Amino acid sequence: MSLRVVLADDQDLVRAGFRVILGTEPGIEVVGEAGDGAQAVELVAELKPDVVLMDVQMPRVDGLEATRQILSAGHGTRVVILTTFDREDYLFEALQAGASGFLLKNASPEDLVESVRVVARGDALLSPEVTRRVIARFSTSARERTRPPELTDREFEVLVELAKGASNAEIAATLFLGETTVKTHVSRVLTKLGLRDRTHAVVFAYERGIVTPGG
Repeated sequence: MSLRVVLADDQDLVRAGFRVILGTEPGIEVVGEAGDGAQAVELVAELKPDVVLMDVQMPRVDGLEATRQILSAGHGTRVVILTTFDREDYLFEALQAGASGFLLKNASPEDLVESVRVVARGDALLSPEVTRRVIARFSTSARERTRPPELTDREFEVLVELAKGASNAEIAATLFLGETTVKTHVSRVLTKLGLRDRTHAVVFAYERGIVTPGG
C-alpha cells in the first residue's frame, strides 16, 4: 500500500518539483496539494494522508500553526517541515508543534524521499545541516541541570547525552555502557517523560535548561 502524501507550499514550482521527485518513487503517492496552511488543514481532514510536507512561510495560516491544527485533530498524519531558513527558532517551534521532521529545501531528492519514509514509519528526522548548527551552539551548564524527578541519575546522564545529539553508540562510549543498555535507558527516559522520540527529548532538555543556547 502506497504512502499518501500532501504537499503544502505557496510556490507552485516548489510543489511541482516535489511532485516530480516523489512521483517517481515506488510506494509513494502525492494525493493532494495546498497553497497555504488553511488549505493544508482542510485537505488533511478530507484525505487523511500519511505525511504532509509543509512549508513554514505561507499566507493565511503559516506552516507551524497548520501543523499544530493538523496534529491536534488526531488524524494520525505526520508532518515534515520544509524551509529555506535553517533557523533554530523555526526548528524548535516546529518540534513543539509536533512535527516529526525538519528538512531544508536544498536537501537532495534522496533525502526528501527518505524523510517521507522515515516519518511514516513513526521515526523522527532532522536535516543534518540544522542538527549540526543547533548542537554546535548548545552548551551544557552544570548549575542549570536539574534532574527531572522521574529519572534516575543514570537516566538523566543519558538524557543529557541525547540532548547533545549523541547516538546510542556515542552514549555507550561516553558513559561506559553497552549499547543494549543504552537503548533500554533511552526507552525508559522517553516513556517516563512522555516524549514521543529522541528529537523531542532535545526539545524537553532545551526547555528545562538542561542544555542552553550558547554563543
